[in-house]
Amino acid sequence: MTKFEIFNTQPRAFRLSDFDFELPKELIAQYPSDKRGEDRLMVVNRGEKSISHHRFSDILKFINAPDCVVYNNTKVFPARLFASKDKTDSEVEVFLLRELEEQIWEVLVKPARKVRIGNKLRFTPRIYADVIDNTISGGRVIRHNCSKSTFMKYVMSKGKSPLPPYIKRDSEAIDRERYQTIFARELGAVAAPTAGLHFTQEMIDKIRKKGAEFAPITLHIGLGTFRPVQVEDLRRHQMDSEYFEIPKRSAEAVNETKKGEGRVCAVGTSTVRALESSLISGMDVNPKNTWTDKFIYPPYKFQVVDMLVTNFHQPKSTLIMMVSAFADHDLIMEAYEEAVKEKYRFYSYGDAMLII
Repeated sequence: MTKFEIFNTQPRAFRLSDFDFELPKELIAQYPSDKRGEDRLMVVNRGEKSISHHRFSDILKFINAPDCVVYNNTKVFPARLFASKDKTDSEVEVFLLRELEEQIWEVLVKPARKVRIGNKLRFTPRIYADVIDNTISGGRVIRHNCSKSTFMKYVMSKGKSPLPPYIKRDSEAIDRERYQTIFARELGAVAAPTAGLHFTQEMIDKIRKKGAEFAPITLHIGLGTFRPVQVEDLRRHQMDSEYFEIPKRSAEAVNETKKGEGRVCAVGTSTVRALESSLISGMDVNPKNTWTDKFIYPPYKFQVVDMLVTNFHQPKSTLIMMVSAFADHDLIMEAYEEAVKEKYRFYSYGDAMLII
């Protein structure tokens, strides 16, 4: 083997610019499809290096017994609140990110420059919060004055759906239902696990009837999913931590599938992140409830997932990097070029991709 051949066997060092592509603004979906499950589905076959076009309902053709479909059952809560600042009565948007402990939340505020430590933010005459700290990411830490149940009751009744920043409109009544998967059970996400938005109960029933199993995990998606990567050297990027749980029964279902002839189909990148973060040694998925800041980008050897359902993601995002790690980078970039050409709808309310 020549020196040149030895050099070429080294894994390619991917850079941020390797994940860029041109996306016409009109392809960014601003609303969901008229009916859940009616979106398009691009199927990318890694073995055949092929791309084919379908409707999402055709996913039934690709999942069989004894496959295991793993989905994220996190539930988006209406995290956008509005308060008046003490003394000035100016309106402040308060975006709840995560509860740090009883009565204490990490939040984003807008306009941030006018909200300082010591300010009081009043939601109602009886419900208010004190600003007690700043965060390194530019947010604030607040302490509210009531019980958790009282505060969450207010949030659920008065909060607005936290739509992604690329949806250029205010949240509407339709978003309460459609920016939520039918799997949603565990309250805690500020962004939906969007691959799951395509599934209907009828599809799930039909897949189960074929003999495939469904297994839930929980990963509460934060705003970090939209945070841009700002360094060309991907090794220097730090992911935001997100909380996840893998129940014992789901771990057992995945491990049994891996040891048999079935395939593990992950619904969404958040599901992949939880599964891959749960490995301690070997290939077994472990029951866990912890935090992960795992950043998956090529080259990466996947230990658990065999199939992936996902949406079409932003250029240079950590999500397209994970997808490119799961499939061949050049094949994914070709698929995205094809998606633009065929006018697929992109991002949270857009169409779907199945990688097999």
